[in-house]
Amino acid sequence: MLALLLAAAIQLDGGRFHITGWQPPVEPAAGWSSVFSVYAGAAGDVPPLVGSYTIESGELTFRPRFPLAAGLHLRAVFQPPGEPPLDAEFDIAKAPPAAPSTRVLRVYPTAGTLPANALKLYVYFSAPITRGGSWSHIRLLREDGATVAYPFLELDQELWDRDNQRFTILFDPGRIKRGLASLEEAGPALEAGHTYTLVVSRDWLDGRGAPLVEEFRKTFRVVPADRTAPDPAAWHVTPPRAGTTLPLVIRFPKPLDYALLQHEIEVAPNVAGTVEVGPGETEWRFHPRQPWPRGDFKIVIHTTLEDLAGNHILRAFDVDTFDPITRKVSAESVSLPLHIR
Repeated sequence: MLALLLAAAIQLDGGRFHITGWQPPVEPAAGWSSVFSVYAGAAGDVPPLVGSYTIESGELTFRPRFPLAAGLHLRAVFQPPGEPPLDAEFDIAKAPPAAPSTRVLRVYPTAGTLPANALKLYVYFSAPITRGGSWSHIRLLREDGATVAYPFLELDQELWDRDNQRFTILFDPGRIKRGLASLEEAGPALEAGHTYTLVVSRDWLDGRGAPLVEEFRKTFRVVPADRTAPDPAAWHVTPPRAGTTLPLVIRFPKPLDYALLQHEIEVAPNVAGTVEVGPGETEWRFHPRQPWPRGDFKIVIHTTLEDLAGNHILRAFDVDTFDPITRKVSAESVSLPLHIR
């Protein structure tokens, strides 16, 4: 038996491990895994890979349940009863580095000016991005090239959409809301009258492990803080004509939150269609799937809709104790009439 074992060898090909030079006897009572196992890593204190055993062309063969990942180090151990073990180590070759193809498509808000109390930025990528460590790839520069220290709320639970293509950046609220210690000690992240540049580093890796095609920069000028809640009564509504599929168009006096505009305004009752946000996030267009019928409808606006400073229809984001509150909305939504003729 020992002579037969000395002629045996463990081989890996086509994703399967098999023993050559050894004639398998009847399967042991404890199963083939009692004599042949494959481990991920060089250490023996990890459980063996899960898979199936078969006899193929007279050879004991093990097929892992899951594909072997590139770069994985494996150790296969063959030990028939009463014989010294035979082991072999294998390295799964890494795939060649993927060529860069992912880029930043755009950053919202798209406007060239932002209020000093801007709340968030959205970075849209052309393909999925790897999660984790995102803050090391983002910088905010002053007009003199100096880096702004800790301008963002660096959450451990990063804010990605489900496709990993939209990353949400929140400015630190402690450096926005008046009366908080962070604002008093560190000062505001953005100051009116100054110009800033958001820099997205090229070394941010996409889902394939490749860096971005190029660095991305968005430069904007900061204007005084906006602490006025959006007022739908000030919106300009252009209704479409009945029998057409022309869009319903709403224009806003100031930019609103791009992502929220996708779903916080609806046409009721039961009008299906698609939303398009116009230039500068100051225009909302609703394209119906079917021609507009004649009748009376409602434009329903959820009070969670925000402007660039986080002011929503319910109230301003930052209300000073001494500021008069001129308007209060307690409902979850408000509506505007829409007449289709």
